[in-house]
Amino acid sequence: MEKKLRKPKPIFKQGAISAESIGVSIANHQTKTEIGAHNIFMGQVRADEIVGKRVIAIEYTANEALANETVFAIREQAFDNYDLTCMHIYHSLGEVKAGEICLFIFVSSPRRDAANEACRFILEAIKKEAPIFGREIFEDSTHEWKKNS
Repeated sequence: MEKKLRKPKPIFKQGAISAESIGVSIANHQTKTEIGAHNIFMGQVRADEIVGKRVIAIEYTANEALANETVFAIREQAFDNYDLTCMHIYHSLGEVKAGEICLFIFVSSPRRDAANEACRFILEAIKKEAPIFGREIFEDSTHEWKKNS
């Protein structure tokens, strides 16, 4: 079977990823009858307490060109390794308040195992490889670079 040529898509959205845009992504797939499973990961900013201070937001920055290139390579690897129909990945830039969505991964496949495994692979690869950085903003206006875990 011939490999489908896909074009890189920018992943970044300014600010939080809205529930409305997530809903539209889901609704747009109801007519794709070859899909049997979706897996969705939504990263949400937590109001962690670190050294007695509460996180109220995270400010995201990135090397955008390199991050888009890296995520495109991760997407292509996922398409090569899993039986996927389609995929959408969005990450926030700028300030995202505690409780808001900062990362949205939406994977579709004919079967659930491929969708589940691919979504996990994509998430872990982005966290490990993509040059995306978060600075936690505390309620006292101080800040600290976030360490991925």
